[in-house]
This record gives sequence, C-alpha cells and structure tokens, in this order.
Amino acid sequence: MSQVSKKPYATSLEVEHQCVVEKGCNHGPAPLPEEGKWVQAKEISDISAYTHGVGWCAPQQGACKLSLNVKNGVIEEALVETIGCSGMTHSAAMAAEILPGKTILEALNTDLVCDAINTAMRELFLQIVYGRSQSAFSEGGLVIGAGLEDLGKGARSMVGTMYGTKEKGVRYLEMTEGYCTRMALDENNEVIGYEFVSLGKMTDFIKKGMEPNEAYEKAKGTYGRFKPEDGAVKYIDPRKQ
Repeated sequence: MSQVSKKPYATSLEVEHQCVVEKGCNHGPAPLPEEGKWVQAKEISDISAYTHGVGWCAPQQGACKLSLNVKNGVIEEALVETIGCSGMTHSAAMAAEILPGKTILEALNTDLVCDAINTAMRELFLQIVYGRSQSAFSEGGLVIGAGLEDLGKGARSMVGTMYGTKEKGVRYLEMTEGYCTRMALDENNEVIGYEFVSLGKMTDFIKKGMEPNEAYEKAKGTYGRFKPEDGAVKYIDPRKQ
C-alpha cells in the first residue's frame, strides 16, 4: 500500500505523476546592505533600516514624506510630514500613532487613512526590502530618535513656499529658515535678499516667558543682500505688496 503524502497544500494529479528534478543552484537571496552588515533577508524580521520616502494622493493635491526606523522588521520610529492638504495633517496624526510597533508587512497592508501616506509606505517598503536605505552602511544603524534629529532644533519640518505670476513676479512666503516677512529689492526691482522669522525659535522664547513682541524681534534674521549698504533700495511684504 503506497504511503499518502502529507502536505499542507494540494497539488494537481499531473504534478503528482511528475518525477523529481533536483535544483542545482540554491544559494539563497542576494545579500542586502543593512546597518553595516550583509544580510540574506528571508523573513520580515531580517530587515533593519532607516530611510525616507515620498507619497502622493490620487488627485495629486498633496504629498507625504514618511521616515521610518525599522529594527528586526518592526517599525520603532515614524516621522510623518505632509504638505498641500489640510485633511492630510490630521491623517498624519493618526498614522504616527498607528505605525510604531507594526512590522513593515503589517504597515504595508494597513489603512493609513490618507492615499499619500499609504503611497509613501509602499515606496518605503520597496526601498527597505531592497536594501536601499540611509543606514545601509552605518554600523548598528541609526538610534531611535533619528527622525527628530532630521527636523532640527526647532522640531519643525523644512518647508519652502514660493508664489509667482508673469505680471507681478515672484513672492517668497516660507523658507527653511522660517516665515518670510520682507523681500529686499535692488534698483532694478530684482530680489537680492529677504527677512524671516523663525517661528520655532519665537515660540520657544514665548514659552520661556519672553513677551511676544520681543520674541518676534529676537527670532528675526536676514539672508542675502538685505541691508541698504548692500544694495537694497526697496522692501516689500510678499503677502501684501
């Protein structure tokens, strides 16, 4: 009496009647660079990486930059930055709560509330499992908290907002340094510098007890040829003039 094969899955009658042809090359997956090591990833738990990715929603009216710190397949840290859609900021708040503690496979198959965040998660998953990460060649990887370090001392996203028309030209609204308050123009009405207020610094000053007007002035800075002695002959408020 022939012994019945006990497999956890079914095979067709045609396959059952085939003879065995042994596999010659069986060297496993290509090794990936992971946190200063070469790893043959076979399970989700084999993946460790810190990296960034960008996603967009279906109507492409907003975008998300997602940063994940993954250790042994589990998301230990998540930074969610969004732009262009007011509802997306609220979705980001939920995603930042949802993501930590999930494996990258769980996160890939979780509704992260917003199309752009879901797309960013998809793009990150591909980067991470292919070994293309910021921490690929950093021994031991990056510590939990690397996402906050990316934001800088003020713990604020770096945002650039510029507007321009053919008729009236360009307006600087927001730079990495902060909220643009004035633009400096030369004798040809060309931009040669700008003034800004670091909103993060201003808020920190106020939290420490400084009066708002004093904090506002102290958090100001300039860039380029902003002073009259540097060629500035006119200053405009980019939101009003």
